Amino acid sequence: MSKIKNTPTFKTEAEERAFWEKHDSSDYVDWKKAQSVSMPNLKPSTKTISLRLPEGLLDSIKIEANKRDMPYQSLIKAWLAEDVKQSRNA
Repeated sequence: MSKIKNTPTFKTEAEERAFWEKHDSSDYVDWKKAQSVSMPNLKPSTKTISLRLPEGLLDSIKIEANKRDMPYQSLIKAWLAEDVKQSRNA
């Protein structure tokens, strides 16, 4: 097994980025000792999309969202996430 090298000290993020672009992290980190990390407060990046819906469908979604006291966009996201999860588990 090769010896783990000491990670250099970087003056800037750009310097660190350039270093890691040219070096293999396995020379500097013993990945066999790595542990899984949970970051429950980390929000996933989002991307804005444009979605055309029939007005009647959008009105129905808004009514359902109002019954649940939530924004209609959040309800659409929840429904999509639930459907995708069910589809992947099927």
